Order: sequence, then C-alpha cells, then structure tokens
Amino acid sequence: MNNHWMRRQRRLGYVFIGPSMIGVLLFFLIPAAYSLGLVFTDYKFMNPKVGFVGLDNVTRMLHDKLFYLSLKNTVLFLVAVPVSIALGFVVAVILNQRIYLKKLLRALYFMPYITSGVAVAFVWMLLFQPKQGPINGFLRGIGIDHPPGWLSTTTSSMFAIDIIWIWFLMGYNMIIYLAALQEVSPELLEAAKIDGARPGQLLRKIIWPLVSPTTFLLLVTGMIMTIKTFGIIQATTQGGPGNSTTILSLYVYQNAFRYYDMGYAATISWALFIIILIITVIQWIGQKRWVHY
Repeated sequence: MNNHWMRRQRRLGYVFIGPSMIGVLLFFLIPAAYSLGLVFTDYKFMNPKVGFVGLDNVTRMLHDKLFYLSLKNTVLFLVAVPVSIALGFVVAVILNQRIYLKKLLRALYFMPYITSGVAVAFVWMLLFQPKQGPINGFLRGIGIDHPPGWLSTTTSSMFAIDIIWIWFLMGYNMIIYLAALQEVSPELLEAAKIDGARPGQLLRKIIWPLVSPTTFLLLVTGMIMTIKTFGIIQATTQGGPGNSTTILSLYVYQNAFRYYDMGYAATISWALFIIILIITVIQWIGQKRWVHY
C-alpha cells in the first residue's frame, strides 16, 4: 500500500512539473543547442545557404577589436552592481528605523525597478541633456562652467549609464535587504548595545555579517542580470557615441538583428555565457570566506 501511494505521488509530481519542464525544453535547452550549432556555421537570417565554417567565428571573435571594447564596457557596467548593493543596504538600514513616512519612502525607492526600462531611459536622456538638462543646469548653478556631456560624449557616456543602472537596481536591493533585516534578532542587537557596541560597530560587526547571505544572492543575481541587460543602453545611446557604451549583450543583439549575422552573434552569446559562468563560479568559491550562514 505504501509503495503504491509513493508511485502515485511520484506520478502526481511529474504532472505538476511537466509544464515547466516542457517550457524549459522548448524555450531554453533546444534554442541553446541550436545556437551552439550556429557557432560553426555562416548562417545569415533569411539566407537559405548555410555553410559549415568550423572555428572561423571563434577566430574572428578573438581578433575583433569591437568585441574587446564591448568586454571592457561590460566590466565598467558591472561596477554598478556592488555600488547599487551598498547604497541599497544603507537605504534599507535607514528605512528599517522608525522614521516619518517610512512606507511611502520604501515605495518611492522601489518604484524605478518596476517602471518600464524604455520610460526610464527617456527620462534620464532628458535629465542628462548637456545644454538644457536639469542636472547640468544645477551644476552650472553651483559654479561648474563646463559640466560633463554625459550620454553625448565618449568619455562620460559609460559613467552616465552606470548612474542610471545604479538608480534602477537600488530599490530592488533595498527591498531584499529590508526583508533580511527583519530577521536580525532585536535581542542580539540589544545585548550588543549593553556591552557597549556603538552604532557603527553594530552595523559592521553584527548586522552586515548576518545579512551576508542576502548580499551574496544580490551579487550573483545582479551580475547575471547586468551582463544580460541591453534594453536601457539600446534606448538611450544604441551603443554610442562611438561604441563607447556597447556591451557584449548589445553587441550580440546588433550582430543578430542589425547585421543578421546569426553565426557570429551565437559565438559572442556563448562567450557571454562562459563569462557569466566563470564569474558565478568565482563568486561561489569566494563566498565561503565572507558569507556567514
């Protein structure tokens, strides 16, 4: 009877996970295998002639200066992740206190994350407008005669994109940290205060280590999300000026849907996958030293 019940429960479990597994197979595994096959071809969209080129696409990528520039820009883009995590933690600690309009402030900080990326991009394009934008208007008002060109110059465009992405991610990080801070024992904090711990020591020695698993989660998911993101950059600069904001994910998009070079786009996308895998493995190994469970 027990064995019959176990088999029945197992079959029921397969019924429940079946739709999800079919979705993973159809929309993830099969396309991934197909794209891996494209790496070894010269397939171009709407061109029926497909030839096997071996590792030519890989060789082309390794000699592509724009690929290395995109890789450099991707690294600069990733800087926004730890900065947004740090700011999200600070804001979460502040909003976890008894302050006026706390719930409203939480909602306002989180709102950018649920706002359309295209809408966010256009708002920031107006804010960063070099001549008539409010940000440069404020900088001129405080005595800076030559404010940055932001999205319009090659020297400051990636920095401006980082600012947008930090602002976009910070609210999400704050909400996750707020949930983690709710699990910090008030008795533990009170005992530390009785022992003479100052607010800064409470933050560094007790609260930060206790929320380190949350930090690790945000770091891993933030890195993966940032590497894959290209919508905000496409809407604001389209990779310009002068490819100064072209990151790897946008470079994949451009080769696939602007130049219809699917074989080369698939090659770059698999390079992007390997980079994400390496970063995740490094984070997973490194977390043993600083994450406290």
